[in-house]
Amino acid sequence: MIQQPEAIINARLSGQPGLHTLHLSDGRFSTIELQQDSLSATAQQLDAAGNLVLPPFVEPHIHLDAAMTAGEPRWNRSGTLFEGIECWAERKATLSREDVIQRAEQTLKLFAAHGIQYVRTHVDVTDPELTALQAMVEVRERVREHIDLQIVAFPQEGILSYPGGQDLMRRAVELGADVIGGIPHFEFTRDYGVESVKLLMALAEANDCLVDVHCDEIDDPNSRFLEVLAAEALSRDYGSRVTASHTCAMHSYNNAYCSKLFRLLQKADLRFVALPTENLHLQGRFDGYPKSRGITRVPELLDAGLKVCFGQDSIRDPWYPMGNGNLLRTLDVGLHACHMLGIERIESALEIVTDNGAAALNIAEYGIAPGLPARCMVLNGTTPYEVLLNQSPVLASIRDGRCLLQREAPTHEVLGWP
Repeated sequence: MIQQPEAIINARLSGQPGLHTLHLSDGRFSTIELQQDSLSATAQQLDAAGNLVLPPFVEPHIHLDAAMTAGEPRWNRSGTLFEGIECWAERKATLSREDVIQRAEQTLKLFAAHGIQYVRTHVDVTDPELTALQAMVEVRERVREHIDLQIVAFPQEGILSYPGGQDLMRRAVELGADVIGGIPHFEFTRDYGVESVKLLMALAEANDCLVDVHCDEIDDPNSRFLEVLAAEALSRDYGSRVTASHTCAMHSYNNAYCSKLFRLLQKADLRFVALPTENLHLQGRFDGYPKSRGITRVPELLDAGLKVCFGQDSIRDPWYPMGNGNLLRTLDVGLHACHMLGIERIESALEIVTDNGAAALNIAEYGIAPGLPARCMVLNGTTPYEVLLNQSPVLASIRDGRCLLQREAPTHEVLGWP
């Protein structure tokens, strides 16, 4: 493996014809040149071999504090969000610094192996000791050479419905949380939910923090906290720094209400995170047939000009027992579930797990252009269609000019085949 390549040759860039050479210097892209022909690599060059080279994958929504705890202390038998919260409350009581760090780093290593270099993790702060939050602040420093980690102060059991919830949120910011979270649909009453949104927005504005709210993760068409969050963001001119995660209830809203809602969403300019694998598993649990998919209106939001990204949400925890860290798997499931397999959707699909994720995380320097940090990945395919068909791990991941990983493209030779 080339440790610090001087250039990446034979790179295919999104939306640009031909092959390119990306020159790297001092951890940044210096120049980008269009090649006349395919080149042979020197010892200090990384050969992309005509494959797509994109900025790194962005994981916009994960719960690292709960990762790798599926079945501990018991399994979620109903498969519902609410039993998952009950199981986690029992497991949370046994957390230690070492426990959280070990599982978080195990999960982040999985992510890095799949080309993810940016991660936003929600960390439960409905814990008087804030054990997980303090451990995650330490993890953020430990992994910074491989991954940029944002930490959300996430009140899993509510801000107003959990004793001392408001104080715990403030303490979480003091200890180093980057992002303010919330879960208004889980608060005891609608009034509590509305007030919690106002409180978290005020806390974010006072501390110059980003916002990411678990919003309407329920099939109830009367759960309408998204409009509250959007209105608050608009009134504070804060929209581009606010992410609404899940918004599953939008799947159940009637079209007349959505027509009104989308006008507000466009004015507020929120970011959205959809969690296809998680919500296909959790939602529709109270339905007979037909069963709702429970995923927010992804194509409609995209067509409205809003930034929507996909995240994995869970890796083997009380809410979702599966997960392998590969965002291409999540993307594939989401495209299927959201009726987004038209070729035009496929051609722009990788933006959902790259550029749109970067917008949600408000990353200042992201992309492939001269002067930007030399952070990129080589995918297995010459087009987005090929990449999605192959569903294989990235071939190389570069961070600040260093090669984090490099692997050969998989072969599909069958022994003895004529």
